[in-house]
Amino acid sequence: MKPITALIAEDEALLAENLRQELAKLWPELQIVAQVAHGQAAVDAALAHKPTLCFLDIRMPGMTGLEAAAALTEDWPEGEPFPKLVFVTAYDQYALQAFEHAAVDYVLKPVQPERLAQTVARLKEALAPKQDDALQAAVQQLRSLLSAAPAATAAQPLRLLQVSVGSSIVMVPVDEVIFFEAADKYVRVIVTSGKEHLVRISLRELLPQLDTSRFWQIHRSIVVRSDAIERAVRDEAGKLSLHLHGCKERLGVSRMYAHLFKGL
Repeated sequence: MKPITALIAEDEALLAENLRQELAKLWPELQIVAQVAHGQAAVDAALAHKPTLCFLDIRMPGMTGLEAAAALTEDWPEGEPFPKLVFVTAYDQYALQAFEHAAVDYVLKPVQPERLAQTVARLKEALAPKQDDALQAAVQQLRSLLSAAPAATAAQPLRLLQVSVGSSIVMVPVDEVIFFEAADKYVRVIVTSGKEHLVRISLRELLPQLDTSRFWQIHRSIVVRSDAIERAVRDEAGKLSLHLHGCKERLGVSRMYAHLFKGL
């Protein structure tokens, strides 16, 4: 029988060790294969070890726990069982209701043994042989959580981008942007003229400034102007790619955002 394994992602070392120790008491057979301190490390370790379970802190440096989970749904190998997700959170009651509604289990910090025992019981029940698609279930749950989480929004959507070009600052109308793509600490901006710019801002910082009715996130690193989409094409494996007006690049749509094109 394949061993049951887990990953713990928690940036506070004492809390991470406490969670490990409590899990050892409640579930001696569980093997902790990785313990990491930030979101990207959680994604890398999960893809390397393919654990049965992931305990993800919501607030971590870099990627949040939700963003790390979303990244896993995009990069998880086809045919591999997707891990069960448990979020470790200090959110208030409003946010906890969102977790309950999404049917994703959570552990409130600091971890209480009684509450963790409930989580362990739920996980053991969830691990019983079933025919459901764990990856698709996780995608649906994460969509619910991401839509329920309060998001910061600008009073007025961004209209102009200030782009440094040599010693000049060029004003680029947002209406001319075809898509934005995260590139390390920058965002790559592709515009209708065929030009490309780099803006020193993260995609996470830029997103709240955009009009979300016009700019659609289709991947954790890509946001596209909806009226620049010519068509969406599904390949034999079921993956979607977008063809754009005035741009030769083809943009892949991740599982997390494929519902935007449910007409296909």
